[in-house]
Amino acid sequence: MIDIDNLHKRYRTADGHVSEVLKGLSLRVPASSITAVVGPSGAGKTTLARCISLLERPDSGSIQVNGTDLSLLSGEALRRERRAIGTVFQSSALLNRKTAWQNIALPLVCLGVVERDIKVRVGELLENVGLSHKADAYPSQLSGGQRQRIGIARALALRPSVLLADEATSGLDPQATATVLDLLRKLRDEYRLAIILITHEMDAVRAAADAVAEIRDGTIARYGQVNDLLACPDSLLGQQLLPLSPVTAHSDLLLRLSYRWDVPVAIDWISRLSQQFALQIDLLGGHVEVINGQLAGRLQVGIRFQGERLSQARILALLAQSGIAAEILACAPELKEAV
Repeated sequence: MIDIDNLHKRYRTADGHVSEVLKGLSLRVPASSITAVVGPSGAGKTTLARCISLLERPDSGSIQVNGTDLSLLSGEALRRERRAIGTVFQSSALLNRKTAWQNIALPLVCLGVVERDIKVRVGELLENVGLSHKADAYPSQLSGGQRQRIGIARALALRPSVLLADEATSGLDPQATATVLDLLRKLRDEYRLAIILITHEMDAVRAAADAVAEIRDGTIARYGQVNDLLACPDSLLGQQLLPLSPVTAHSDLLLRLSYRWDVPVAIDWISRLSQQFALQIDLLGGHVEVINGQLAGRLQVGIRFQGERLSQARILALLAQSGIAAEILACAPELKEAV
């Protein structure tokens, strides 16, 4: 696991001004999990990545990997412990004059591992990333997605416990992106990796992450498990993960809904509630898909009564029984008094 606590990083500009980029940032990523880090440009994502990989020294705070504070180390001790962190960059950063096999083997060669062990390890990694048949290919002979998978294999050569993927899917086509994200999930489970996925793509977060942290102004502004965020109607991060583009319509009750994870949601819930309670439920905007093996949904609906008027509390209770959490956006005044 990796535990980042109260991290500060400052830079001095050419005119002597001191700019603080990271302002007491804290984040914990346990083993066998993927945490996505999102945020606007300039929020501190790149600086965080450089501090995690120790390409930049934080001014204060700690970066602990499996209980060892790497920010306190230097020299040989730091080089030894940094092996616990593998890094995948936005570009695969492969050496063009070396084959896929040679690129993966490079960290092992530099470490002085014997040739027999290198051969076994590289063969294992090529198989895990699904590119055994490309062992002798040069980077120019590989697609963008294949180069990124070779980059991931190289990052795992020294058996790290933490994998930092810095915009690893940026610029890839949708199919290549899906392949890389599938690979990260597989490696998370097979090697019990703590993976930090720095990205600006919410599709990647939904597809791969177990948790998501949003950086704003150098600190973690919001954090949560993806499942929990999607199940909360008023979660701002949840709204970014499954955005709504609602249509305005006249309704007795206007609601924003989220599918819960603890109660299965029937796909026919709209027609069932409509018929049972004489409701007209208008779907004004929505996003429903399978995430982490479960049905996730965020909807905006308008409800009009065609028979007996039900109270807000009654409507919310009926939705809860169907596995749906609701936030009231607007309602007709008389509903507040309905029974």
